[in-house]
Amino acid sequence: MRTIPTRYTATRTLGGAVAALSLITLTACGGDSGSESTGAVEKLGENEGEVSILAWPGYVEDGSTDPKVDWVSGFEKETGCQVTSKVYGTSDEAFNLAKSGEYDVVAASGDLTLRMIAAGEAAEVNTDLIPNYEGIYDFLKDREWNTVDDKNYGIPHGYGANLLMYNTKDVTPAPTSWKAVFEDAPKHKGKVTAYDSPIYIADAAVYLMAHQPDLGIENPYSLDEKQLDAAVELLKTQRASVGEYWSDYTKTQASFETGDTVVGTTWQVIANLIDPKKASVEAILPSEGATGWNDTWMISSKAKSPNCAYAWLNHISDPKINAQATEYFGEAPNSDKACEFASEGHCETFHAGDAEYAEKIWFWNTPIEKCLDGRTDVKCTDYQDWTKAWAEIKG
Repeated sequence: MRTIPTRYTATRTLGGAVAALSLITLTACGGDSGSESTGAVEKLGENEGEVSILAWPGYVEDGSTDPKVDWVSGFEKETGCQVTSKVYGTSDEAFNLAKSGEYDVVAASGDLTLRMIAAGEAAEVNTDLIPNYEGIYDFLKDREWNTVDDKNYGIPHGYGANLLMYNTKDVTPAPTSWKAVFEDAPKHKGKVTAYDSPIYIADAAVYLMAHQPDLGIENPYSLDEKQLDAAVELLKTQRASVGEYWSDYTKTQASFETGDTVVGTTWQVIANLIDPKKASVEAILPSEGATGWNDTWMISSKAKSPNCAYAWLNHISDPKINAQATEYFGEAPNSDKACEFASEGHCETFHAGDAEYAEKIWFWNTPIEKCLDGRTDVKCTDYQDWTKAWAEIKG
């Protein structure tokens, strides 16, 4: 495998211009025009001998980072498809790179999937041609971030929740609600942390759904102007107590270990990495639920190696490989079978396969003008509005 040189980043950030849904079909904003799907392929041909993949850091490992971490070499040997990969740090960056047509496969978060589909950059995927698709959790299939008009545009990878983490010695009694970072934030002024992205507005919306039902929020990514204003006001109030916003998880890990941060948004992998000798922490899914992610492996509509692309989608969803890849990144795998190959306790820690737990997660999606909650009597705010609001929140 040859990896295109790039600056490695531990950042996983959502951002940028947003696609807009028009009627049932998608139309992209920012000058990109959507295109009708030409339909998924019905059968595969001979592998082309190479495949180019665009993905988050840690998703395409060939042993060069760690000799023990390699799920690429076996794929190359088995299929004859030599892998070239490039990592990206934000969904905006990935979208711009994907439009170049240089990549056959793209690993995308919820906001990027819709933009890819909207711009006609994603090919419809025939899941019947991916044998391992059948074993993937049903609650990850046919979701609004990977399926449009009953057409699949990729296969689910790993998933996880944005949790609440707190220092057990400094934050008492043990919190069970996001109230710890909103109404109770002043108790720990200067030591509260929050995810640094406009998508964090959805976290505030999740809290408001439970505590201000009169606002009528039914989907945290579907906010009309009044609802967005309420979320912004909540976050502006929180801002006075925030010591730092984070997007690099290694930095927030260090901040909890030094005691500069005692409560805030986290990922399970961060909680796992905290040195217990430096800080005693707990990470929980609060009573209101949480936001989270489920990434999708997509095939470019401009793929030069579609057969190798299909081969990769089947490979990365192979239970043994998916277990290795998702455990390395720090998220739940996409099937029960994968848990048979995961390290002891991994699937339990990440609540893999727990559909009831997953139902409490509002997986990242792109705010668009057409309300995702089905309302037709009002226009919802889009990601551009959220980006402006986020700048205002941070001052």
